[in-house]
Order: sequence, then structure tokens, then C-alpha cells
Amino acid sequence: MAATDERADRLPVDHRSPRDRAASAVRSRPPITDDPAAPPLPEPRGPISAALHDILRDVPSPSTPPVDTADPYGDDLHLALHMCYELHYHGFESVHPDLEWDPGVLRLRADMEDRFLTALLDDVSGGRDLDGELNALTTAPAEAQGVGGFLDSQGHWWHVREYFVHRSIYHHKEADPYVWAIPRLRGQAKASLVAVEFDEFGAGRGDRVHARLFADLLEGADLSSDYLHYLAVVPAPMLALVNMMSLFGLHSRWRGALVGHFATVEITSPPAARRMADILRRLDADPACIRFYTEHVEADAVHEQVMRHEVIGDLLRQEPDQAASIVFGIQATALLENRIDQHLLDSWRADRTSLRDNELIKPD
Repeated sequence: MAATDERADRLPVDHRSPRDRAASAVRSRPPITDDPAAPPLPEPRGPISAALHDILRDVPSPSTPPVDTADPYGDDLHLALHMCYELHYHGFESVHPDLEWDPGVLRLRADMEDRFLTALLDDVSGGRDLDGELNALTTAPAEAQGVGGFLDSQGHWWHVREYFVHRSIYHHKEADPYVWAIPRLRGQAKASLVAVEFDEFGAGRGDRVHARLFADLLEGADLSSDYLHYLAVVPAPMLALVNMMSLFGLHSRWRGALVGHFATVEITSPPAARRMADILRRLDADPACIRFYTEHVEADAVHEQVMRHEVIGDLLRQEPDQAASIVFGIQATALLENRIDQHLLDSWRADRTSLRDNELIKPD
């Protein structure tokens, strides 16, 4: 034992922090080819996203700024949170894939999630009246409201193209976050959610995957169809919605909220898609733009019933306590969609761009 202790005393002591040792281990591994869809790392929008940007580029930086005072709906927090979540999708150019599970990144993500969730829970009414929430979703107003109403009554092509750019952050990963619900559901709820997802992913045909159809729409509108090409110019309201999807998907405890969000999308999609198809016909848009919305009119009308009766219905038979979580998912979706609408309408009514910079989308 004494000899062993003596040898141990002569071993070099590694005084580096656990993070520095982990980073060194990552650097010593063979390089890994980037995912071909991986977008470039976006420029920071504040101290939190700047600190995360440094971590992902393996650049020494001061300690991460506190998150508890950040705007829970602001650009800085939501770009940083989106960067954390993107590591679970395609990642970023020149960012090592192992950072997906880096403890420091996960701790920062958890702090931001807590800040965001606290705001969402505070800003919705909550409750367990699931039938009331679902019935409200199926009650369409007599006249189109929000962005749909604006585009229908006074929208120009530049408004539509900006709208496409905002929605690209969502539609590039359309249906992907819901896959995380599959291992967390059982029985008919699982089978029916998979059936809806099968349609979202093109029913076995790559050219009919809904994310692919939206890429075709972008090309038809003379916009880039590259994955997250417009991340740098899309402001916080849309990022917050997509972040909510990823947050619910990555946490088993929010499986009911994810189902509530998914049901909201499927129930409200057909009338909104029908209106957009009519708007695009009026503006003589490319057929690929119209096709994306007509596809959703047909598919989502069926999905509405499946989600309401087979997914939600069976989930509640198995887990009645999930009612409040499903209600939260519905209400949080409405809250964030309303924030997106308000941002777009405030910008357009003032005759200004709704993007952080519209240079990327100006025609050549």
C-alpha cells in the first residue's frame, strides 16, 4: 500500500477544471464531419447568447451572465435557447456534436427553460377545462382576424414573403419535435399520434414531407430553402414558439403539453390554410406556394379528429391528471401565436419590415 501511495504521489496532478478537461478530450478526438444541413452559428443578440456562442466555439469567456433577469420573451434568451435546442436537430457548422450533451450547455439551457416556463405559466389562465379549450379552437370567427385577416384584406407580396420567412423557422422542422412524444405515450394514443406523424412525414414519400413542401414554397417565393437560412433575421416571437415545441418534446413531464400544442396546430390549421391558399391565388403566387397550404387543408381536417378523440381521448383515459398539462399546451400555443401576430401587425401597420433585417429577402 505504501509503494502504491508513493507512486500516486509522483503522478502529475491535472489542475484543469472539469470543463477544460472535457473540452481537451473533445479536441483530441478525430474530427467529425458536419451535418450537411447544419446552418452557420448565428451572431449573438445579447450577453446570454454571446456566452453560449463562445462555449460552442470553444472560446474562453467570462462566466455566463445571470438568466433570472433576462426578458423571458426576448431576443437574447430565445436565440440562446434555440441554439441549445438546435444541437438536438442538425447542429451548427463547426460545432462539435458532443456539445449536445455538454453539462455546461445543459445547465444554461435549464436556467433559460425555467425562466421561459415561469413566464408562460404566469401568463396563461390554466385550469382543467379541456373540452372548453378544444371547443374554442374549433369556433372560427365570422371574419378573418390577425395576420390572416391583414393579408386577406390589404396584404402585398412583400408581406407574404416576410410571413414565409418567419414561419420557415417552424416549418423547417415541422413535426420533428412531436416524435419525442412517441416513446412517452402508450396504446391508442401512441398509435394514433404515429399515424398523424406518418402523414406529416409524407406517408412514405420524401417529396411530400411537409418540411419539403415548405422548402418548395420558399423556392416558389424566390427565397432560400436552406435549413434555417433566415435564423439570423427572425426575431424572438417565432423563436419562442419553436423553442416551446422543443422544450415540451425534450421533457417527459410536459408530454401532455406537447400533445395539447400538436392538437392546437392540427385543429386550427385547415381554416387558416384555406385562407392562405386563397390569398396566394389572389396574388398569383407560384403553384408550389399554394400547394403547401392546400395539402394542409386536406390532411389536417382528418388529423383534427384523430388528435382530439384518439390521441387526447386515450391519453386522458390512461392518465386523467394530464388534462391540466394539455390545457397548458393549448393556452401557451395561443399566447405565443398571438405574440407573433402582434409583432407582425405592429410592424406592417407602421409600414416597416417585421424582420431584424430584410436585406436577405430582397429580390435580386
